[in-house]
Amino acid sequence: MNSMLIATALSTIICLLITPVLIPFLRRLKFGQSIREEGPSWHQVKSGTPTMGGISFIVSSVLAACLVIIVTYGPRYDLLIPVITAFLYGLVGFIDDFIKVVKKQNLGLSAKAKFTFQLLVAVVSTLSMYQLGYIDGSLVIPFLSRPIDINVWILPLTILVQLSVVNSVNLTDGLDGLATSITLLVSLFFVIVSLLLDSAAAIFIGAVAGGCLAFLLFNAHPAKVFMGDTGSLFLGGAIAVTASSLGLPLLLIIVGGVYLIETLSVILQVASFKLTGKRIFKMSPIHHHFEMCGLKETTIVWLFSIATALLCLLGYVSILTIL
Repeated sequence: MNSMLIATALSTIICLLITPVLIPFLRRLKFGQSIREEGPSWHQVKSGTPTMGGISFIVSSVLAACLVIIVTYGPRYDLLIPVITAFLYGLVGFIDDFIKVVKKQNLGLSAKAKFTFQLLVAVVSTLSMYQLGYIDGSLVIPFLSRPIDINVWILPLTILVQLSVVNSVNLTDGLDGLATSITLLVSLFFVIVSLLLDSAAAIFIGAVAGGCLAFLLFNAHPAKVFMGDTGSLFLGGAIAVTASSLGLPLLLIIVGGVYLIETLSVILQVASFKLTGKRIFKMSPIHHHFEMCGLKETTIVWLFSIATALLCLLGYVSILTIL
């Protein structure tokens, strides 16, 4: 508990110190966000807002977690696997963002290249966690009283969860403070679960929560900085690897319900248009649909955050028997 609190507080403080310095630095480099033309027209005023701001909470989370883990447990490099995994996803996002800002357009890595890098990180991470005993065949099914053993099938499941969550968080990052707020709540949920299960995972996910809390002060509407793919891929990786290391990847279907709905809205929209030539939503991901219906950004963020809080409560109830 003390280690987690120290990591969370340290990450919050570091992010609060770094972000005000990072924002003008990104402006000087002209690392501004390019807004896609097919998006809501009123989003064009956000064009040029500094992006890649996720660097601040990546630095704060990684630094705080590494320091606390090393001081608490010594040079236990096995405990740093979740940190390294999330960092590598953030690195993929950084490369994608860097290409975007250099080309001054909303296209970075090709979809194929981006997926290949993500898949490589997911495979290496999963095999490492399996080898080090982070994951085994044990899988908790929400609302069931005991885990089931799926043996080596845990490997493809973990890879699938990482890829799904990483890209879902990326899709959710479309409104000021939306991905940050939701991930803060999901992170806090896993902090509580990690503590109840007496897992060292609480240190890193606590640091992530602290970084999100500090970053939200600059990312809330009107956003002074965007996290970019740099930040969203890092956050998705942190959430996915934490859930997997606790044997709770399926719990993300509940607590990460907003991420899931955002992704499904895109899949359904594309499938409907290709099959029928008609769109289900006014715009996808679904947060843009609500915008087009007349809801304000801040209202959507609040509604999605309240929904996430309720889903986290449901998720907690679903695993009470194993806690």
